Amino acid sequence: MSDSADDAPVRIPITGELDLHTFRPAEIASLLEDYFAECQRAGLREVRVIHGKGTGTLRETVHACLRRMPTVAAFQLGNETSGSWGATLVTLRERTNA
Repeated sequence: MSDSADDAPVRIPITGELDLHTFRPAEIASLLEDYFAECQRAGLREVRVIHGKGTGTLRETVHACLRRMPTVAAFQLGNETSGSWGATLVTLRERTNA
């Protein structure tokens, strides 16, 4: 018997900061797309994605996703006050009304 609570969508507050530590790598691409779309709807254009320092595998996965996303205008690693290489600062394109 499956626990339906495990299959329920997770509600994430739209704050302009997304911590990926609790998500599986297979969820990252769709999570980023969905979160960025909600940020755009909320009028947020700057997002901090926290992937941690670790081995760099998650950071590289995030950066590969960002390179393919049409909603992303630019991204860079954080600075000493925004998470250093454990976070990526993302600038989103303005939302189109399409």
